[in-house]
Amino acid sequence: MSTYLIGSETLPAHSEGLQDVLIRARAAGMRPRCLCTQSGVEMYLAKVGGRYIVKRMPGSGAEHQAGCESYEPPPELSGLGQVQGSAITEDAEDGETTLRLGFSLSKTGGKAAPDMSGGGSDSVTTDGTKLTLRAMLHYLWEEAGFNKWVPAMAGRRNWPVIRKYLLEAAAGKNAKGKGILESLYVPEAFSLDRKAEITGRRMQQMMAVASAGTGRRKLLLAVGEVKEIAQTRFGHKIILKQVADCPFMINDDLHKRMLKRFEVELGLWDAVEDSHLLVIGTFAVGRTGVASFEELSLMVVTENWIPFESTFDKMVIDAMTSANRPFMKGLRYNLASPVPLASIVATDTAPEPTALYIIAPDTDDEQITVVDELAESSSLTSWIWNAGTDPMPALPAPNTNQT
Repeated sequence: MSTYLIGSETLPAHSEGLQDVLIRARAAGMRPRCLCTQSGVEMYLAKVGGRYIVKRMPGSGAEHQAGCESYEPPPELSGLGQVQGSAITEDAEDGETTLRLGFSLSKTGGKAAPDMSGGGSDSVTTDGTKLTLRAMLHYLWEEAGFNKWVPAMAGRRNWPVIRKYLLEAAAGKNAKGKGILESLYVPEAFSLDRKAEITGRRMQQMMAVASAGTGRRKLLLAVGEVKEIAQTRFGHKIILKQVADCPFMINDDLHKRMLKRFEVELGLWDAVEDSHLLVIGTFAVGRTGVASFEELSLMVVTENWIPFESTFDKMVIDAMTSANRPFMKGLRYNLASPVPLASIVATDTAPEPTALYIIAPDTDDEQITVVDELAESSSLTSWIWNAGTDPMPALPAPNTNQT
């Protein structure tokens, strides 16, 4: 648990009375310091849901101790480095974050659907100045802390927890002058006893954007867990686990492009037992109350909700999890699939964290060279597994002196 120095007071992150101290600190213009290091690391205060929270300063994640809640590996080890400061800009003065979106939250009637969003197609379709749908999901996932794992999290992640922290992650995030929360729909966990009130809240949010006109109309942004992708009389539908009575329709063209673009994710979801498939997508709602996806992206995660890209990726995640080791998962954001990045960062090694890289069997010599250069230039220790020729090497040794 993090400990903060606020003025002359030293308080744990979840201590009673912290909120009162933060209110006074905000009024006095004081900034907390995280005491994970001897000199401390400056933080800032952001207001989320009527309460103040302590957040790390933009770009300061690598300054924190590896075991600290605010630690973040160097951004160049994931896709975050490409979009930070361009598609994602943080203001430490007011705690607000501005996002530049590469997808639209409105639609003009009759306009053709956009290309499938993901940033991982055969060619690079973004320069990093705007977030694709996949990058948006990765950003929310990382902001919610679901790319991190410590043994104490075992058995504590479920959909209510996922939803709670995704919504908190979206708070204070703006795009085109509007809060992301205004457009974000994350379904509530199903409850038979509260079914009527949950349905009422869902319909109230969805019908607020419903329009039968041909002019420009608003779209909502959904994040949910896929239960089933099924054929209908005239197309297909995606059924989310939490709202099985509210299918999201997809036309034949979108369905075909989804199967092609997300062949890997769908294959992993089908093959890996206990995995979850997440969808993020923009959707419209007609006057009849029927929801239809306009654009979407998919992400597959482990039973512990850690994203993974291949069976080799999951083997490393499973090995670390089975060994009760803490780690952070590198997320791709806008980077195309051939671009190398660290699979995970082990945060319990000494004298610094260790970046674990996987060289897939189909990786060419040029990309292998890029991995070697990335590992050599990184400030972290490196571990490399050539999965095409070698068995997985022993995991980097943990720091047995770490408390």
